[in-house]
Amino acid sequence: MTHPAITIGPRVRKSPFYDATINAGAKAFTIYNHMFMPTSYGDTDAEYWAIVKGVSLWDVSAERQIEVIGPDALALTQILTPRDVEKCPIHRARYVVFVDENGGIINDAVLYRHAENHFWLSPGDGDVLLWAKGVAAQSGLNVTVREPDASPLQLQGPLAPRVAHKLFGDLAIEMGYYHFTHTSVGDIPVVLSRTGWSGELGYEIILLDRHRGTELWDRCMEAGAEYDIQPACPSLARSVEGGLLSYCSDITLNDNPFTIGMDRLLDIDKEQDYVGKRALQAIAKTGPERRLVGANFGGDPVRPNAHFMPIKVDDTVVGHVTRYVYSPRLEHNIALVNVPRDFATPGTAIWLDAGDGWRQAEVTALPWISAEKVIPDFS
Repeated sequence: MTHPAITIGPRVRKSPFYDATINAGAKAFTIYNHMFMPTSYGDTDAEYWAIVKGVSLWDVSAERQIEVIGPDALALTQILTPRDVEKCPIHRARYVVFVDENGGIINDAVLYRHAENHFWLSPGDGDVLLWAKGVAAQSGLNVTVREPDASPLQLQGPLAPRVAHKLFGDLAIEMGYYHFTHTSVGDIPVVLSRTGWSGELGYEIILLDRHRGTELWDRCMEAGAEYDIQPACPSLARSVEGGLLSYCSDITLNDNPFTIGMDRLLDIDKEQDYVGKRALQAIAKTGPERRLVGANFGGDPVRPNAHFMPIKVDDTVVGHVTRYVYSPRLEHNIALVNVPRDFATPGTAIWLDAGDGWRQAEVTALPWISAEKVIPDFS
């Protein structure tokens, strides 16, 4: 099936790395958080193997940072998330979730704490900036919420530490998982963070001067040349293998953190009030009605779904596939499925619409392949 092209116009923003990705051979883009983001360089399988066996560089500037700064920044950030961010040390990051008054998920994000009252929120696709500004406007707190000049690249794959070592020296190897620091590549100011969305070893290199995007991209590619670094995009197969969830696909306002296994991110009884506190406390008592789990199924490699696909049990539609894909490493099809909790137990048989007909599948726990977090000694 031929897919329509996306028109390139001024109403959708281009990232600081847009020209560099075009020069690197980007063949397709999506519109993500009001910005063009590359989705293919022409060979999805080659990109996948570069991510899981080598090293890759991604333009993810569409992950716009939201800066919360001012005397009451901590107080506002506590209102925005059910996680107790006061426990997060300076120069550390935390995975957080934001919910509405009913406990529905507004977005998930990485939170960076730069100082006592200086935070960045790094969400996926969604208008979190406007939501945070709205909460701030009603809070009466002395705080500023804005979008800083901060544009991330992701350096991902098992060889990423070797490339990062060439760019940043021992700092890159000594950094702990979910640690970050302000540094530079030559004289280009960046934030270096041990985070990413690949499930492999990796870093986010967050550019702090949008005018130097091509220069930073070229320096990263030059440092990775001896390791055959490849331009790549967020990988559907690797993200599903790792249970790395995607907003608007696996996570929606109809889901609460308990549904999608994010209850580990909740300090629901923290002293501070926060948006959705009473709703989450109520759900914690009863448990979620639905769960997001994995499913294995056979047959020919499935085509990635363009919309939710139905799931049946005994000829009754009970849920939906959020995403499915063929896993090159597992050598079979895998899916993320949203089903009632009675059908969420591993081993449960279900049927799913694979686009070319119904296929039997079996529920499994997440993830299939756990995230790599420890940098091996390569000295």
